[in-house]
Amino acid sequence: MLLMKLKMLPLTALLGLALTACNSGPAANKPAATTAPAATTATPPAASKKRLLFFGNSLTAGLGVEPEQAFAGLIGQKIDSLKLPYEVINAGLSGETTAGGRSRVGWILRQPVDIFVLELGANDGLRGIPLTSTRQNLQGIIDTVRRRSPGAQIVLAGMQIPPNMGQTYAADFKAVFQEIAAKNHLVLIPFLLEGVGGHPDLNQADGIHPTPAGHRIVARTVWASLAPLVEAK
Repeated sequence: MLLMKLKMLPLTALLGLALTACNSGPAANKPAATTAPAATTATPPAASKKRLLFFGNSLTAGLGVEPEQAFAGLIGQKIDSLKLPYEVINAGLSGETTAGGRSRVGWILRQPVDIFVLELGANDGLRGIPLTSTRQNLQGIIDTVRRRSPGAQIVLAGMQIPPNMGQTYAADFKAVFQEIAAKNHLVLIPFLLEGVGGHPDLNQADGIHPTPAGHRIVARTVWASLAPLVEAK
């Protein structure tokens, strides 16, 4: 599916995971009390959940592995184990380019988010798309996030590509993420596939998409940047 919500929460809260949570049943009918009715009631568990959204391509979607084995799913499990008040949403779409992401991000952000992890650009680089377009599309996505969710923290996942398109293109491609992060004051993951890219034993047969073991390493890389944000919030 285009948008997959990873409900990584304790079993006791599982039924309260909808974006607009339902409270438990109302109290039984009683005669009018002499005391004033309570002005507030207990907040349903899900109402206090913050939203952490992963927005990316097949790397985020977890192509070739089970959803819970992909790095976004592993992050959700980590957050659950720490009992942090977050709902993790995986909005990864296989084959997505920055242009495609820019066209759908508004739909994805129909509801606000607290943390937005942007993982796009690899398919642009592999296709040799002009870097001016990649840069403009990434900026457009960031602008939309800030317009729709002004208080959101944005994390940008840096990417590198092999020098198939030439050394200059590969070097400039890597620099795009650093430039965008610096310009917009984003949290930057320098290289999403650090320790995984180029290692055959950690990638599937296509040499691009991580195995479950590779995703575990990616999850640790991502968590190093996310932990200060989710714990602070």
